Amino acid sequence: MRAPDWLTARPVAHRGLHDISRGIVENMPGAVQAAIAGNFAIEVDIQLSSDGEAMIHHDHALGRLTEAAGEVVEKTAAELKAIRFKDTDERMMSLSDLCTMVAGRVPLVIEVKSHFGGDRKLVKRMAEVLASYAGPAVGMSFDPDQVLALRELLPSRPRGIVAQRSYEDEYWAYLTQAQRDSMLYLRHGFQTQPHFVAFKVDHLPAPAPWIARNVFGCALLGWTVRTPEQRTRVRQYADQMIFEGFVP
Repeated sequence: MRAPDWLTARPVAHRGLHDISRGIVENMPGAVQAAIAGNFAIEVDIQLSSDGEAMIHHDHALGRLTEAAGEVVEKTAAELKAIRFKDTDERMMSLSDLCTMVAGRVPLVIEVKSHFGGDRKLVKRMAEVLASYAGPAVGMSFDPDQVLALRELLPSRPRGIVAQRSYEDEYWAYLTQAQRDSMLYLRHGFQTQPHFVAFKVDHLPAPAPWIARNVFGCALLGWTVRTPEQRTRVRQYADQMIFEGFVP
């Protein structure tokens, strides 16, 4: 169940090779172009628009980086593409736009963001876009149901689990305890059958990713590497890093 070698052959730029101090915004065209120029794989996040398009954006809500507010899922693709990002001329891309821009030059690592409500329309749209894309690309998600959707709707592409040791921090407070527990210890791996695991670097080493890597042959990526200590840790315990804030 191991991922292809190209996934771990080079560092993965987290949300592209962004640098807000230079006006290069995460998940935006400038960050993608910078990563391609550096020959790095590119990790991006996709969110569902109200009209069923896969859009490149991390947060469920607008406002942290954009001049507009509101939920991504409540706006059409056209509305999202019209929104200006703060202090830049950048506009949000669709997954199709991203594929056209990258054109197979570096691998894409696509994280499916989820509201944990069982809606699989985002993975369905991702499968439609990638059906005509010849470049290297993988999908992954924290949500076990979305990883299962990747297995069922996109079986020709490698898939991964994004995970960490626990989910009791504030970021996950909107989920029920049962939903948080469902992600622990990679316990859904026998059903979702991942080819790789992306694990929080500060939580390495841990038994579950060790077993996935050394017993089941999954590739192991560490996220998000920002410091020299984290870089040392990922070299010791994983196959490759998802990084930001520096150029390897």
